[in-house]
Amino acid sequence: MKSPHTDLPRSSISLSVYIKNGFRTKRSTSSFIIIAALLNAILYNWPLLSFSINNLDGLTLNGLHTIFTVFVVIYLETALALYLLFLISRRLGKTLCVILALANSLAVYFVVTYNVILGTSMMGNVFNTKFSEASPFLSGKMFIYFVVLGMIPAWLIIRTSVLKTPRLRLFLHLILTLFISVTWVWFSGSTWLWVDKHAKQLGGITMPWSYVGNSIRFQIQKDEENVEQTPLPNATFRSNKKTVVVLVIGESARAEDFSLYGYQRQTNPLLSNSDVITLKNATSCATYTTASVKCILSYTNTSNLFGKNFEPLPSYLQRQGIDVFWRSHNWGEPPLKIASYINAKDLEKSCEGDECNYDGVLLSHLAEQIKASKKQKIFVVLHQSGSHGPTYYLKYPKAFEVFKPVCRSVELSNCTHQELVNAYDNTILYNDHFLDQLRTILKGLNTASAFLYVSDHGESLGEDGIYLHGTPYSIAPKQQYTIPFLVWMSQDFIKQQHISVDKLKARAKTTQDNVFHSVMGAFDMRSPIYNKDLDIFAKAKTP
Repeated sequence: MKSPHTDLPRSSISLSVYIKNGFRTKRSTSSFIIIAALLNAILYNWPLLSFSINNLDGLTLNGLHTIFTVFVVIYLETALALYLLFLISRRLGKTLCVILALANSLAVYFVVTYNVILGTSMMGNVFNTKFSEASPFLSGKMFIYFVVLGMIPAWLIIRTSVLKTPRLRLFLHLILTLFISVTWVWFSGSTWLWVDKHAKQLGGITMPWSYVGNSIRFQIQKDEENVEQTPLPNATFRSNKKTVVVLVIGESARAEDFSLYGYQRQTNPLLSNSDVITLKNATSCATYTTASVKCILSYTNTSNLFGKNFEPLPSYLQRQGIDVFWRSHNWGEPPLKIASYINAKDLEKSCEGDECNYDGVLLSHLAEQIKASKKQKIFVVLHQSGSHGPTYYLKYPKAFEVFKPVCRSVELSNCTHQELVNAYDNTILYNDHFLDQLRTILKGLNTASAFLYVSDHGESLGEDGIYLHGTPYSIAPKQQYTIPFLVWMSQDFIKQQHISVDKLKARAKTTQDNVFHSVMGAFDMRSPIYNKDLDIFAKAKTP
């Protein structure tokens, strides 16, 4: 008797049986690893293929060889890792394959949608992002990526039974794969220079090694930093005159969009007509918040600390007898030992007006808090939410939506460039209002006072297809590290410190490294760590 499938092609029979069995299948360990490694290279590394094609001198024979080599290496390193995992446990191997399929789908979405590099800095952004900031990224497109590239492959992996294979055979396959890997890389020497040139970019979009490897690197760096804070040497004060200094840490503000820095749009109408000083050629230490804030609050370049964790500026000032108030509409600061730390949620309880859901909440009853202090020297930090993307249109009150139309999508590439710029520029316009309000508050104190405004880093708005921030510093576009650095001083402060406004305006370059020592200088503090060369006020004093 003929089988009902006799006249059907063998592939159709296999597919029908596969479907009839509820997509269940059985694979030997080696065949499962080979298929999984191939699918990983094909399903999740097409952004890498696109990057390679765009950065090779045409699809020449050598170019095709380079692309093929990149994919062979991805396949081989994935297969090697899977062999090691399955040598330990089949269950462990399958579980991690499921997790990586889900994670890969999200990683590919962000690489494709925002053209980000999943380096150490970007993974630092991920681990230091709260749900309230991450939730705006949720979108229909992200859901599709998660289902098609994540849930479906994960479900098929779960439905696959991996047959037990003798460990000796797996080990021999591992050795063979390692031998092939080394041999291929050795005989592909002509591609080494190209790979080395683009190592940062390639390493940041290779799945899953980009986010897995750089997550591990970030956690290692974090563990090295989480040692007990080393106290800085005590300071003395050359005067005990009443002084109030405010440090405003901005978020994702780039100098390029400030009319104070020559931008054609009037994004700083209030500050442009005030006595605020614009410091030229200011740059950040990093392209993501945690590293930049640490740099701003450190007395020395944090990249040279080798894990030694010195107490940050607010903790140091508090220990020296200065009243320190930290008001935050953000996060990412190092551990602080200060008397007053208030977040935006707590400030909202006593806030009144239309700005209580925005950075304006940081100014709520600020004058009263300063006036209530019995100390002669008061230091305030206002940590803004600023211009953090992708939902720029949610960062300012409706009254500040001057530039229209605005981008209202988290998928920034769906907006026109002008819509995106409009939304971003409105955040800068609102920040102009915020800083002018702060200036008014400080003037009303009738005492020597000053504020320093410095953004943590800049922002990309689609230039060269890149969005947001967090690109590794060595390859980051200038928009991500060229930042605004503004200074305002009361007349009492100028007289007390003998400041030449013209000298301060004439500074050729300023960095976040200047903040610590400038604040010390503003309070007339001296200690072994004080560096006069980094104090912007010392450099601007009159004889």
